[in-house]
Amino acid sequence: MRIHHDKHHAAYIDNLNKALSDFPDLNSQSIESLIKNLDTLPEKCKTAIRNHGGGHLNHTFFWNILTPNHGQKPEGELHVALIKTFGSLDDFYTQFETSGLTRFGSGWAWLVVNTQKGLEIVSTANQDNPLSEEKTPILGVDVWEHAYYLKYQNKRAEYLKQIWNVINYRQIEENFLKALS
Repeated sequence: MRIHHDKHHAAYIDNLNKALSDFPDLNSQSIESLIKNLDTLPEKCKTAIRNHGGGHLNHTFFWNILTPNHGQKPEGELHVALIKTFGSLDDFYTQFETSGLTRFGSGWAWLVVNTQKGLEIVSTANQDNPLSEEKTPILGVDVWEHAYYLKYQNKRAEYLKQIWNVINYRQIEENFLKALS
């Protein structure tokens, strides 16, 4: 993860800053606002902001939902909503992992709160983010090869099974409650 953070994420930030350098009026907007409003951006920088801004936003989100405290489980309102939506935690894990496994090429698997305030599992390509689809991410897992290749080689399925060991469910619960409010 150190290379993932220090090289890949850093490159997204550097390239986003380059893309924004010709558009100082955009610097006052949050990255979330830029990604939510891609259609309003100038054509000259839209793709760079989508790719590099999305990479920065997604990775920042990803780092904040990881923890060194292994073995956390969902609790509280999140736990209740997961069971209500997916039937069981095992069914949730299976559906989420399938979303990540079936993402062709590079992208992300997400647990989101949709516009009806319900939970949904979605997958996005490349560095796209559910915010662009008016959905609020509460859990996101990077399924680009750079996220897992050094440890898991080409075994994305194993990576997705193991990621649950480092998911910070306290943060996911906080994201969930904030999305509902």
